[in-house]
Amino acid sequence: MQKREFVNSIYKKSLSLIYNWLGDKIFLITIVSLGISIILLALGMAWVLLYEGHTSLKVHGVIGFLTSSEWDPAVKLRFGSLPFLFGTVVTSVGALVIAFFPAIAIAIFIAEYAPKWLGNIIENMVHLIAAIPSVVVGIWGIFVFVPWMREVVYQPVYTWALENNSSLLPILGNPIGYGMASATIILALMIIPFTTALTKDAIDQVPKEQREAAYALGATHWEVIRMAVTPYARGGIMAGSVLSFGRAIGETMAVAMLIGNKNNFPFTIFGPAATMPSVIINEFREAVENLHLSSLMAIGLVLFVISLIVNLFAAYITRKLSITGGQSI
Repeated sequence: MQKREFVNSIYKKSLSLIYNWLGDKIFLITIVSLGISIILLALGMAWVLLYEGHTSLKVHGVIGFLTSSEWDPAVKLRFGSLPFLFGTVVTSVGALVIAFFPAIAIAIFIAEYAPKWLGNIIENMVHLIAAIPSVVVGIWGIFVFVPWMREVVYQPVYTWALENNSSLLPILGNPIGYGMASATIILALMIIPFTTALTKDAIDQVPKEQREAAYALGATHWEVIRMAVTPYARGGIMAGSVLSFGRAIGETMAVAMLIGNKNNFPFTIFGPAATMPSVIINEFREAVENLHLSSLMAIGLVLFVISLIVNLFAAYITRKLSITGGQSI
């Protein structure tokens, strides 16, 4: 009887070891396959964009395509991406500059000052705003934001510049409402929730001991935040801001609905402009010439490369600053 129980015990342990080994192998193969599939998917996207866009890059040259401001799909079939590249950079950088400090302030208030119940309400509202589709934001911008800004801000500023013959007049442009300024402000409103959420997560990762050490040295609440919390979380804060910048670069619908979509260079503040995503979505269905379609795919390739660089830069910032982020005390 004891011998049979011993054999059964050995048998069960052997089956358990086999199952555990088999489960580990299946899990390892699964996660490795998924990781490789993401890399292959990214490489496949890059290859398709390069293959479809190489005709335009060959005709105009890479430097010529990036530096030329001529975009004429109707007559000359000349395509230059500089207006769209410049418009994407200006709107994205402007949106990040506008959104950065309000987003950081909201995150600090939620994490450090607000009561827990109030912080939860604000955090849920931030997540809710982040989940709103960009086309809905664009519709709100068309019917609410643009008319209000045109009547309250753009036209009064333009009228003042016109009456005083200000040197800013050529820079301001026609205050029709649809243009660079409106698209940049709306874009800033759209990335504030993302920057806030990522900043709040970074602040939550600060160890409790970091705060207690600052309090033990006699620091006030504000001094704890300034000298102990934000330096420790700066890697996550900066990475979150860069990732929000990457989202701003690729934003399409809301920007396309509000920026005016005019292929001109240089731009004016109130006047219409265009970005790389907006020109792709506006002209892709109308691209009947192979060179036109290839130029749009080449713009997509440039946008892909820029987004990749931004995400790699965010990862570098996170790794670099996280090494020294906790050495503030």
